[in-house]
Amino acid sequence: QVQLVESGGGLVQAGGSLRLSCAASGSRFSNNVMGWYRQAPGKQRELVADITGGGTTNYADSVKGRFTISRDNAKSTVSLQMNSLKPEDTAVYYCNVRTTFVNYWGRGTQVTVSS
Repeated sequence: QVQLVESGGGLVQAGGSLRLSCAASGSRFSNNVMGWYRQAPGKQRELVADITGGGTTNYADSVKGRFTISRDNAKSTVSLQMNSLKPEDTAVYYCNVRTTFVNYWGRGTQVTVSS
């Protein structure tokens, strides 16, 4: 059974930093795209960043230059380093793994940025 477990969310002041981590278990995902999405209250879930098994990254325009995604294929983990956080970054952040037939999701971790 595949499980994605996020950690690292919390409350931070604007300009601060947080690091999110996601541990995947139940399967090997070294060849799959892993990523982070977020959903703010009243808004649709949106892609924040993703990374291929080979390390190619993709970022939403709103986080470019502030967030960095990375992965460790040996440990089946994906991380998101978030710097220069803004109040508009406040959301529940979800870990995601995309396979051919299934999209796997974590339960989410709350990130709140105070002004």
